[in-house]
Amino acid sequence: MNQPRLDLLREALPYIQRFKGKTFVVKLSGKVTEDTAVLASLVEELALLHQVGIRVCVVHGGGKQLTELAEQLGVAQTIINGRRVTDDATLDMAKMIFAGKINTDILAALRMRGIHAVGLSGVDGNIVHAERRPPKEIVNQATGAREHVDFGHVGDIIEIDDRLLHVLLDQDYLPVVSSLGADSEGRVFNINADTIAAEIAVRLAAEKLILLSDVDGIYLRAGDETTKLSRLSVAEAEALLRDGVATGGMIPKLQSIIELLRRGVRTAHIIKGSQRNALLSEVFTDEGTGTMIAA
Repeated sequence: MNQPRLDLLREALPYIQRFKGKTFVVKLSGKVTEDTAVLASLVEELALLHQVGIRVCVVHGGGKQLTELAEQLGVAQTIINGRRVTDDATLDMAKMIFAGKINTDILAALRMRGIHAVGLSGVDGNIVHAERRPPKEIVNQATGAREHVDFGHVGDIIEIDDRLLHVLLDQDYLPVVSSLGADSEGRVFNINADTIAAEIAVRLAAEKLILLSDVDGIYLRAGDETTKLSRLSVAEAEALLRDGVATGGMIPKLQSIIELLRRGVRTAHIIKGSQRNALLSEVFTDEGTGTMIAA
C-alpha cells in the first residue's frame, strides 16, 4: 500500500472512532439510483459506513424514474414549483417505482456487499403518519400567475413513528425507506423524500443528515466553482438568506436545513451523489467534498 493511501487511513481513523454508534440518515435522489454503476459505487460507501459501526438509515425518492414511467404509459404529469401533482394514476406508479423497483434495486446492491438491509416504505410500521395536503393558493414561478392548486395524493407529515427503525438499527440491519406515507384511514400519499429524510433524522437524533444531490454543494453563484461554500454555521446560513445572497433553489434548501439543525441534528451535508467516494470523503476527511452546515 502506498503512502498517500496510508495517510488517508490515518486521517479517517479519528472520524471512525468519533462516529461509531452514531446515526446517519442518507437521502438518495432518483438520479443517483437510476445508474447501476453509480449505485454500486455508492452502496460500497454505505457498506463501509455500516461495517465500521455507524448506524445508517437510507431514504430515497425516485422522481426521475416516476416521470419516465409516466411517459412510457402516456400519463400526463403536472409539476408546479418543483412539486408533482399526484393524481390516482400517478400514485399507483409512485407505489410501483418507489416501494417496488428502486427500493429492491438498492437492497440487491447492498446484498452484493453482504449488508443485511430491509426495504420499507413510510407506510410500514406506521413510520410516516401523514395527512393529505390541502389545496393552496400559490404563485406559479413559471408563469407568475396566482393559482389555486390541488396537489392530489400528496401528503404532509404529522409525525414519525421511529420504533421499527430503532428495532432494525439495534439489530444491525440497514433500513431503506421509500418516500410514501399514509394516514390513519390507510390512504397512501406521495411525500417529498427530502422532507421524510429530515423528519426521520430529527426523530432518530441523527449525527448527520446527508443529502446526495445532483450538485456538489451550495454555491454563492450558480456554476462558479470558486464560490462553493465548504462549511457554514447556522448563523452564516441565516446571513445568506437575510442579505439576499441566497437565490433560487438555494433558499428553500437552506431554510429547511436551518430548521432541521435547530431541532437537534448536528450537521447537514449536501454532496454530489454521482461522484465516486464523495460520501466517504465528506465523512472521513478534513476537506470533505460538498457543503457541511453545522449547528
